[in-house]
Amino acid sequence: QVQLVESGGGLVQPGGSLRLSCAASGSVFSTMAMGWYRQAPGKQREFIAAITISDRAHYGDSVKGRFTASRDNAKNTVYLQMNNLKPGDTAVYYCNADLRIGTLIFPGDYWGKGTQVTVSS
Repeated sequence: QVQLVESGGGLVQPGGSLRLSCAASGSVFSTMAMGWYRQAPGKQREFIAAITISDRAHYGDSVKGRFTASRDNAKNTVYLQMNNLKPGDTAVYYCNADLRIGTLIFPGDYWGKGTQVTVSS
Protein backbone atom coordinates (compact mmCIF):
# COMPACT_ATOMS: atom_id res chain seq x y z
CA GLN A 1 0.00 0.00 0.00
CA VAL A 2 1.25 3.45 -0.93
CA GLN A 3 0.02 6.64 0.69
CA LEU A 4 0.51 9.98 -1.03
CA VAL A 5 0.31 13.43 0.54
CA GLU A 6 0.40 16.55 -1.61
CA SER A 7 1.42 20.01 -0.46
CA GLY A 8 2.31 23.38 -1.91
CA GLY A 9 -0.97 24.52 -3.38
CA GLY A 10 -2.40 27.97 -2.86
CA LEU A 11 -3.45 31.22 -4.45
CA VAL A 12 -1.14 32.81 -7.01
CA GLN A 13 -1.47 35.62 -9.51
CA PRO A 14 -1.35 34.98 -13.26
CA GLY A 15 2.23 34.64 -14.40
CA GLY A 16 3.35 33.42 -11.00
CA SER A 17 4.87 30.14 -9.91
CA LEU A 18 4.18 27.36 -7.43
CA ARG A 19 5.91 24.12 -6.59
CA LEU A 20 3.84 21.16 -5.54
CA SER A 21 5.29 18.29 -3.57
CA CYS A 22 4.01 14.77 -3.08
CA ALA A 23 5.46 12.65 -0.31
CA ALA A 24 5.00 8.90 -0.63
CA SER A 25 5.05 6.28 2.08
CA GLY A 26 6.52 2.84 1.64
CA SER A 27 9.71 1.41 0.24
CA VAL A 28 8.66 1.00 -3.38
CA PHE A 29 8.71 4.63 -4.45
CA SER A 30 11.87 4.25 -6.52
CA THR A 31 10.26 1.41 -8.51
CA MET A 32 7.18 3.37 -9.52
CA ALA A 33 6.41 5.90 -12.20
CA MET A 34 4.89 8.96 -10.54
CA GLY A 35 2.59 11.58 -11.94
CA TRP A 36 0.22 14.47 -11.54
CA TYR A 37 -3.36 14.99 -12.65
CA ARG A 38 -5.75 17.85 -12.08
CA GLN A 39 -9.47 18.36 -12.04
CA ALA A 40 -11.30 21.65 -12.32
CA PRO A 41 -14.95 22.06 -11.31
CA GLY A 42 -17.26 20.62 -13.93
CA LYS A 43 -14.39 19.18 -15.96
CA GLN A 44 -12.89 15.75 -16.39
CA ARG A 45 -9.65 14.76 -14.77
CA GLU A 46 -6.71 15.86 -16.90
CA PHE A 47 -3.25 14.33 -17.19
CA ILE A 48 -0.54 16.86 -16.34
CA ALA A 49 2.81 15.11 -15.98
CA ALA A 50 4.48 11.78 -15.40
CA ILE A 51 8.03 10.89 -14.49
CA THR A 52 9.51 7.45 -14.93
CA ILE A 53 11.91 5.63 -12.63
CA SER A 54 14.69 6.71 -15.01
CA ASP A 55 13.65 10.37 -14.68
CA ARG A 56 12.10 10.68 -18.11
CA ALA A 57 9.23 13.14 -17.98
CA HIS A 58 6.06 13.34 -20.04
CA TYR A 59 3.64 16.26 -20.09
CA GLY A 60 0.13 17.08 -21.10
CA ASP A 61 -0.15 19.49 -24.01
CA SER A 62 -1.68 22.24 -21.91
CA VAL A 63 1.36 22.52 -19.62
CA LYS A 64 4.32 21.73 -21.88
CA GLY A 65 7.03 24.33 -21.52
CA ARG A 66 5.56 25.70 -18.29
CA PHE A 67 5.52 22.78 -15.84
CA THR A 68 8.41 20.53 -14.83
CA ALA A 69 8.15 17.25 -12.96
CA SER A 70 11.02 15.84 -10.92
CA ARG A 71 11.60 13.25 -8.24
CA ASP A 72 13.90 12.65 -5.31
CA ASN A 73 14.03 8.94 -4.55
CA ALA A 74 16.03 9.53 -1.36
CA LYS A 75 13.13 11.57 0.00
CA ASN A 76 10.32 9.53 -1.57
CA THR A 77 9.03 12.76 -3.05
CA VAL A 78 7.90 13.93 -6.46
CA TYR A 79 7.62 17.58 -7.39
CA LEU A 80 5.75 19.68 -9.91
CA GLN A 81 7.26 23.07 -10.64
CA MET A 82 4.61 25.27 -12.23
CA ASN A 83 5.65 28.48 -13.95
CA ASN A 84 3.76 31.14 -15.88
CA LEU A 85 0.52 30.05 -14.29
CA LYS A 86 -2.75 30.95 -15.96
CA PRO A 87 -6.32 31.18 -14.65
CA GLY A 88 -7.05 28.03 -16.64
CA ASP A 89 -4.61 26.14 -14.41
CA THR A 90 -6.98 26.54 -11.48
CA ALA A 91 -7.87 23.06 -10.26
CA VAL A 92 -7.30 20.47 -7.58
CA TYR A 93 -3.99 18.77 -8.32
CA TYR A 94 -3.61 15.09 -7.49
CA CYS A 95 -0.48 13.01 -7.11
CA ASN A 96 -0.62 9.55 -8.63
CA ALA A 97 1.67 6.55 -8.21
CA ASP A 98 2.46 3.51 -10.34
CA LEU A 99 1.39 4.94 -13.66
CA ARG A 100 1.69 2.72 -16.73
CA ILE A 101 3.64 4.57 -19.38
CA GLY A 102 3.84 3.39 -22.94
CA THR A 103 2.37 4.76 -26.14
CA LEU A 104 -0.40 5.94 -23.86
CA ILE A 105 -0.24 6.85 -20.19
CA PHE A 106 -2.63 5.29 -17.70
CA PRO A 107 -2.99 6.33 -14.08
CA GLY A 108 -1.93 4.02 -11.29
CA ASP A 109 -4.06 2.83 -8.43
CA TYR A 110 -2.69 5.18 -5.78
CA TRP A 111 -3.94 8.73 -5.33
CA GLY A 112 -3.38 11.55 -2.94
CA LYS A 113 -6.23 13.65 -1.60
CA GLY A 114 -5.26 16.62 -3.73
CA THR A 115 -4.16 20.20 -3.22
CA GLN A 116 -5.99 23.26 -4.50
CA VAL A 117 -4.26 25.62 -6.91
CA THR A 118 -6.03 28.89 -7.67
CA VAL A 119 -4.68 31.33 -10.22
CA SER A 120 -6.38 34.68 -9.95
CA SER A 121 -5.64 38.36 -9.75
